[in-house]
Amino acid sequence: MSLATEIAPHLPYLRRYARALTGAQTAGDAYVRATLEAIVEAPDSFPKDVEARLGIYRTFHAIWNSANVDSGISANEGSEFEQVAHERLSGITPLSRQALLLTAMEGFSNEDTAYLIDSSEDEVDALVAEAIAEIDRQTKTSVLIIEDEPIIAMDIESIVLDVGHQVTGIATTRDEAVAAATEQQPGLILADIQLADDSSGIDAVKDILEKFSVPVIFITAFPERLLTGERPEPTFLITKPFQRSTVKAAIAQALFFRSSAAIPA
Repeated sequence: MSLATEIAPHLPYLRRYARALTGAQTAGDAYVRATLEAIVEAPDSFPKDVEARLGIYRTFHAIWNSANVDSGISANEGSEFEQVAHERLSGITPLSRQALLLTAMEGFSNEDTAYLIDSSEDEVDALVAEAIAEIDRQTKTSVLIIEDEPIIAMDIESIVLDVGHQVTGIATTRDEAVAAATEQQPGLILADIQLADDSSGIDAVKDILEKFSVPVIFITAFPERLLTGERPEPTFLITKPFQRSTVKAAIAQALFFRSSAAIPA
């Protein structure tokens, strides 16, 4: 099997990680492109003693730690991005965020995470705890949940409350979501893609973002469809079925950067 064939299935998830780490689709995808370029230029340097998924994330971290990657963000966008990042990063180290995302969002074990960030398993535990504590302290807000499956909606509500946020409401259709958001103006939206009346969570979020800016996390059973890197796509994405730790990590990162959603075309 060729190296390209081995790493291809992992690219959508590397994009998800890179976007969450940088807080933007453009910047995250730029680092993924740089990673692929590095592999193409020096395929013999790709780690051969680990599985392909670990290898590509390891290569990504080498790029992340050493390269000045052109993100493609314009000067105005860049200054705003850097201002938010500087404000948030002042209280938490990038390494802590990497450990949090690799374990909670990407599902790597502490052992694998330690390999990826050149750390020990005990240090990974400490870094994750540090990240969660500091991000939670910085980012208390109100949350609108757009989800048509009652059990899943209740589970998400429980997670949101558990990390100290408030829930403004639970909407099951596009119209309900827009009405609820307009009335309450939440600080964060968690939106399923497919809603009860065959309406779209994506369309609901489009309508809401026409009224005001708000960070959005999309929830889907088919993340690879929204992580192609070929069009405007969500920065923050949760895969169904999800782990509670994954939702907590995504919420923390979305609020960390105060990022509004990129809406799929």
